[in-house]
Amino acid sequence: MSEQAPVAPWYRQPWFWFLTIFPLAAIIWCIFMIIVAINMKDTMVTDDYSKEGRSINMDIARDERASALGLAAELDFEGREVYMSLDSTEGPTDFPYLVLNLYHPTLSQNDRTIQFQATGDGHYQGRMMDNIDGRWYYDLRGPSNEWRLKGEAWLPAENGLTIRAKDTDKG
Repeated sequence: MSEQAPVAPWYRQPWFWFLTIFPLAAIIWCIFMIIVAINMKDTMVTDDYSKEGRSINMDIARDERASALGLAAELDFEGREVYMSLDSTEGPTDFPYLVLNLYHPTLSQNDRTIQFQATGDGHYQGRMMDNIDGRWYYDLRGPSNEWRLKGEAWLPAENGLTIRAKDTDKG
């Protein structure tokens, strides 16, 4: 007297789903990551490492020049208008214009450049085309590009932003 119990179809078997869910999840995740990798550009990678390596010495020389001049800038943000005063150990500066580059930490398409025009006696005025919110790396340069002030800040700074040349000690 042996009766055969009815066997459920394959899609109702719990062991089938238990054994296939993990490989299926891995395959779906792999396809998703391949699609993301194909469609996203890695903007942090550069192709010309040797050229960037040679420019490091020029950047250090510009930082040392700013430190030797004792440069200090104060920026005030009023809407999209930016006001700056730049002083050195020799007094107010008289450059015809200054360039402030703002670099987004991760998205190069969000980088901004603000050109400041001299308004007299070490004071400058510039205008932002887009709003800037969040963390930024900044790089302030003169017209001859022989010095620079660089750093990191959260912008727009409500109480203004003070940028000073850092002492570049070797050793």
